[in-house]
Amino acid sequence: MRSVVRLRTRAGRLPVADDGGGGVLSELADSRERARAALPREVWDYYEAGSGDEVTLGEAEAAWRDFRLRPRVLQDVSRVDLATRLLGTVAASPFVVAPMAFHALAHPDGECATVRGAGDAGCLTVVSTRASRTLEDIGAAATGPWWFQAYLMRDRGLTEALVRRAAAAGARAVVLTVDTPYVGRKGRVSGVRIAVRDDQYLVNLAQHLVPGAVAREAAEQDPSMTPDTIGRLAEVSGLPVVVKGVLRGDEAARCVEAGAAGVVVSTHGGRQLDRVVPSAHALPDVLEGVGGRVPVLVDGGIRSGTDALVALALGADAVLVGRPVLWALAAGGAEGVREVLHGLAEDLRHVMAVAGAARPDALDRSMVTTA
Repeated sequence: MRSVVRLRTRAGRLPVADDGGGGVLSELADSRERARAALPREVWDYYEAGSGDEVTLGEAEAAWRDFRLRPRVLQDVSRVDLATRLLGTVAASPFVVAPMAFHALAHPDGECATVRGAGDAGCLTVVSTRASRTLEDIGAAATGPWWFQAYLMRDRGLTEALVRRAAAAGARAVVLTVDTPYVGRKGRVSGVRIAVRDDQYLVNLAQHLVPGAVAREAAEQDPSMTPDTIGRLAEVSGLPVVVKGVLRGDEAARCVEAGAAGVVVSTHGGRQLDRVVPSAHALPDVLEGVGGRVPVLVDGGIRSGTDALVALALGADAVLVGRPVLWALAAGGAEGVREVLHGLAEDLRHVMAVAGAARPDALDRSMVTTA
């Protein structure tokens, strides 16, 4: 990771990036190339793929650069505290690991390595329904807080069994993904997903299958999901339910009215409906629809502290990071995950100080405008 120069001040020490002009973006690029070299071609293509013509995938990162910052001055930023509270959980920074499937394709320890690295960086992790390690092993390996991402499957008993197990294993919330009534087609993988062995695909599901069921059919997403699923999962798990995959303010309001404890603005990594509005552009409308009633998180193309700063200033409570975590996992295991999340946090700490904000709650909509 980049070197850090410590500047002593009257109030304490503030880390300031000394990256020779490279910074966190060059570190992520290096991690990405090391992951590309380490992974089989079909795995790399699966992780990197977007749906359709990959328009949404291609626009995600650039969309954050459509905003400009209006910094404050004469603020005491000798110490910058990134601590973030989400649904009663306090994390060391607002960076959250997004839910992604089959981490064992990137590293032998799979999600167990991811939750260790993220926890060591003080970050919250969202563990996927399609995890390649058992929920119990992931919970035991976690060194920090984690939430469980749920799909409503055709056999709804599978979903309910998983959210109960996740709660028992230590998950603090359920993240219900709602933008996948069907899994998006991806040209790079000639279908919707890479071929995954049953021992990984069904590692958390096999014990709950009804005798005689066709396993993979029972585990596919249920396209008949309606808002009452939110309340049902809250009842079954005893946990708050956050809804992920919302890009409209009116839909966000509908989710909150149905009992959602939070909303995630997300394009599913550009892997579902192609040509949807980028998360960066959808965020203000969703925030307006929610009206401060519940936390709003956002993912999609977050690659630097400045991207996160824009999201937080617009009003997001936290940001999720996806592919960079998989790159780091493939390139360096748990330590690689820790380093990339630590690097993003330090980059955010630096740009917040330069923008005149000592805490995330010191950021507000007045500090950002469109280009």
